[in-house]
Amino acid sequence: MNNEQNKKNNLKGAFTIVEVSILFVIFLIVAFLVAPMSLDDTMKAKNALRWRNVQSDFENIFYSINSQKENEDFSFTTVFTNIMKNEIKSDRENYKITYMNGTFPSGEYRFSEFKQTYSNAVVAYKLYDNPQTGAFGVMMYDVNGDVGPNVWGKDVFGYNIYPDRFEPFCKNDTVATQKQDCSKSGTGLCCSNYYLIGGSFN
Repeated sequence: MNNEQNKKNNLKGAFTIVEVSILFVIFLIVAFLVAPMSLDDTMKAKNALRWRNVQSDFENIFYSINSQKENEDFSFTTVFTNIMKNEIKSDRENYKITYMNGTFPSGEYRFSEFKQTYSNAVVAYKLYDNPQTGAFGVMMYDVNGDVGPNVWGKDVFGYNIYPDRFEPFCKNDTVATQKQDCSKSGTGLCCSNYYLIGGSFN
């Protein structure tokens, strides 16, 4: 009698196969929902670090430009283009970028010619015709090249090009504006500066 009672008590305290199966399914669902977000944040953190690391490279480009300004026939466009040619390994075909919100860039932020650099990044730029004030052009830089997702703010970042510097997009905007744009509802352009000032991933 006591043995049978003990068996019943032991069964009450144990999980049945159905209960274990239900818990396992719940665990899988939670893992399925959480894992992509974690992977996406890890990827963005890695690419943001790459973006921070290339800043000194671009500073060196302007050091090279400034060293040639004393020449009588100095032309910013010509010197800039020649310096960039030294960074280019090959043309990059069939490359498309999207904004963070899933739409496609247009106008100023739409590029037609993409190049692969020796560091396997993808770069494109446009210089304006005879600029007198403001930016001389714009540039996009995909830090991980052929590897996706090719999205502004995730692996693609950019600069306004001035005669004396590269300035990350949105540098003069408020932090709140940068944060809003650097989200799934924004373009991702402002991530170019937002991550440089320590902004968090949304």
